[in-house]
Amino acid sequence: MTNMIDLNEQNLALLPADIELPNYDRSKVKAGIVHIGVGGFHRAHQAMYVDQLLKTPGNEQWGICGVGLLEANEGLRDVMKKQDCLYSLIVRHPNGKVENKVIGSMIDFLYAPENKQAVIDKLAHSDTKVVSLTITEGGYNFNPATGEFDLTNEEILHDINNPSDPKTTFGYLTAALKARKEAGMPAFTVQSCDNIQHNGVMTKKMLLAFIDQCDVELSAWVAQNAAFPNGMVDRITPVTTPADIAHLNDLGINDEWPITCEAFTQWVIEDDFCQGRPNWDQAGAQFVTDVTPFEKMKIRLLNAGHSVLGLLGSIHGFATIDESVSDPLFAKFLRTFMDKEVTPLLDNLDGIDLTEYKDTLIERFANPNIKDSLARICLESSAKLPKFLIATVTENLEKQDGQIELATLVLATWCLYSDKQVDQNGNALEISDQMAELLHSTAAQTATDKLAFLGLTDLFGDLRDNDVFTQVYERAIDSLYQDNLNIMALMQDTLALEKEVV
Repeated sequence: MTNMIDLNEQNLALLPADIELPNYDRSKVKAGIVHIGVGGFHRAHQAMYVDQLLKTPGNEQWGICGVGLLEANEGLRDVMKKQDCLYSLIVRHPNGKVENKVIGSMIDFLYAPENKQAVIDKLAHSDTKVVSLTITEGGYNFNPATGEFDLTNEEILHDINNPSDPKTTFGYLTAALKARKEAGMPAFTVQSCDNIQHNGVMTKKMLLAFIDQCDVELSAWVAQNAAFPNGMVDRITPVTTPADIAHLNDLGINDEWPITCEAFTQWVIEDDFCQGRPNWDQAGAQFVTDVTPFEKMKIRLLNAGHSVLGLLGSIHGFATIDESVSDPLFAKFLRTFMDKEVTPLLDNLDGIDLTEYKDTLIERFANPNIKDSLARICLESSAKLPKFLIATVTENLEKQDGQIELATLVLATWCLYSDKQVDQNGNALEISDQMAELLHSTAAQTATDKLAFLGLTDLFGDLRDNDVFTQVYERAIDSLYQDNLNIMALMQDTLALEKEVV
């Protein structure tokens, strides 16, 4: 379409009438929130909640300043600058309905590589009450097996030795908190919005472990004065595609970086803030005293379910989540995994019907309008699977009647995935993982040592020494490494084995 309208503040009034717009004066909004890691999920989730809240007068102090720490964020900086930090949110329902919104809650974006001090100053500014994070599981720099801070990371060592020239989230947070302490200002709340169980506890532990290496007195001050609320976040948000941009073009809108998401969204937050907080419950979030059971439910069912479909589906040759779960066998495998291996481990959840929740998960995964690629689902599996899946296996091994057949097949499939890096038809797989080389070299030893992959103790702990587990794992490896691999036949056989378990 010609004569498209560029998305920016000046052109908002020119957009089609059926586009939901920010109906508040953005010039009066202050950045009470600084968010590190402005990816698609943040823009579909927290920024959306803030946008909804800003539509109610009296919340103008809770706008967002986005921060990109990585050089890879340069393109996003350029788009945000050009579009006055506005972007479109395309909400796709399973029935085909599409909602188009413009989100206005982000009022500034700082690109750290071009001015690190500006980022530190913004974090240290008196307006900043909450510093939120979506830096992925790997960004927290913890050893997956021990849960302890990794002091071998080169960038972490750089930040410890060069506090005024930070590269990592921890370096920036420490510099800002130090500045606030020295100025006699209060600390801010650090709010993780990542898929990590007890993400607030983890953030606090990792940050304090970092600061301990630099300034023990500052560490004690942060421990006493800052807040680190736990939270459970949920909204499926695929990577933006050219089709998303074309969808808006068809409406006459030129948005260079829109976001697509599903209609479902959930945010459960521990009510623990040290400098006030937005009333996100007015926008649909839920404040609770303990998010633990909600976190575990989501991580063990949704996130693990994604990995189940992602790894098995990738080996089969599927490309997207909806393609995988629309296959009856894959859907049956996933539901049996959720019912038999996960649900018995979950705590009671007030107000949650687990059967309904699992039904909804299957429906969400099957949404044909959310083309969530399996490559995206499987990226950084080394940071995800210890919490999402391996923890479930470990807990079930501790129970006399715990079942592990299905999860173990997925872990063995991860070995094959990392080793061969092709699907069962020989097509190359797109693999992105910080540990990709180590995963590949270790998995490649499976031909001579069936348990070689389990030697990655930072991921698998002591599972290699567990005879019950290794018996099931070796059987899966034997089947997966056959020349005529048929992953669906193996899934069917594994389902039959699980039914035999008492």
